[in-house]
Amino acid sequence: MTDAPPLLIAWHSRTGGSEALARAAAEGAGTAKLVAAADVTPDALQAAAGYLFVAPENLAALSGAMKEMFDRCYYPCLGRLEGRPYATIICAGSDGEGAQRQLDRIATGWRLKRVAQGVIVNTAAQSAEAILAPKTISAARLTEARDLGAALAEGIVAGIF
Repeated sequence: MTDAPPLLIAWHSRTGGSEALARAAAEGAGTAKLVAAADVTPDALQAAAGYLFVAPENLAALSGAMKEMFDRCYYPCLGRLEGRPYATIICAGSDGEGAQRQLDRIATGWRLKRVAQGVIVNTAAQSAEAILAPKTISAARLTEARDLGAALAEGIVAGIF
């Protein structure tokens, strides 16, 4: 895995919530590689030792851009990522469970190993205006993301995962 940072944080955000969470996780991780979903490549996934996927839930599913990243990278990475650790943060307007299940099914296909409980940040955005509005994530939830990033990076480097 040469000089690649051990943790790849792949994220997508339309209204800023997922991006803020991904950036907080990267800050906690220190040497993580923070990459927007549109820019994630199979080579970047293969070079990393573990993953944090951060995405919004849209209409009870992963956002289209995050799903497209998985669609584009799935087969080139199939059979090449087994056993690597992963965790997730979903930014949702309600329960976030649909996106979480979808992402876990993809990770199961790659044979990734979940090493932390999924984090779902509920913004309670229910009206069209609230859903489309820029999101502000509480300091407590940003700290949770920062701590998750730190724990993932430390666990990978220490060989725990």
